[in-house]
Amino acid sequence: MQALTIAAKMAAPVLLTALVVGFAVSLFQSVTQIQEATLSFVPKAIAIGAALLLAGNWMLHQMMTFTTELFEKVPSLLA
Repeated sequence: MQALTIAAKMAAPVLLTALVVGFAVSLFQSVTQIQEATLSFVPKAIAIGAALLLAGNWMLHQMMTFTTELFEKVPSLLA
């Protein structure tokens, strides 16, 4: 259960960023009637990269904490 919670927490910044940027780009495309496929990809890629830069340290800390707790529980699981 804890692994699923950590996975959801770590995926949230990237997925929410992609959702918001994708919605904004599609809204822009529908208003201007520009139907270009690359127009939606490039801003999403840049925004996801920025989200990873901003949230990467937090994500790494969460993963290290989870892994440390998991390795500390191994002896009790084997007993």
